[in-house]
Amino acid sequence: MSTEWLPALLLMESVGNDWTKYLELLHGHFVADFVDSQPKWPRKRVGLKKHPIIAGKAATFWHFTSEGEVEADRIPCMRRCERIRWPRPMMDEFDAEPPGTTGCRVLWWKEERRGEERYLLAPADFSYVLVVADRGDYVLPWTAYPTKYPHQQRKRRNAYEAFWKAQKG
Repeated sequence: MSTEWLPALLLMESVGNDWTKYLELLHGHFVADFVDSQPKWPRKRVGLKKHPIIAGKAATFWHFTSEGEVEADRIPCMRRCERIRWPRPMMDEFDAEPPGTTGCRVLWWKEERRGEERYLLAPADFSYVLVVADRGDYVLPWTAYPTKYPHQQRKRRNAYEAFWKAQKG
């Protein structure tokens, strides 16, 4: 179980290295996956963080394709952009059951951040993380990012293992 079941990377070369065309291609996939239809999530509806809208695109789109702490100063991250098609199938795959009890291909755990519970979903190698905020009767896909370094993957694996160890009591 790794990332081979996820869609192929969407490379900028596919549009002749034209950033404007690439951005529109990425946004088209985002709209198809999160606006025109919605991922499934057990017993909750899926919303989107729309504001701030920048250049006509919702905040969730920018969190999937760029990085930075200040919304207005986020910069594109090619590794995030290339994986724009990954959040939807990861959310669709999630089944809220403890990992290993079903055929689910994503590993998941929960963390508290800024006073809210967040689900973190990852493939078995922890090379990519999708963060989904739980807002009670609905969830918001919040951000998604590749883990660049082995120590980041170990950190995520350790958080996953600690969460499930605590669940077992």
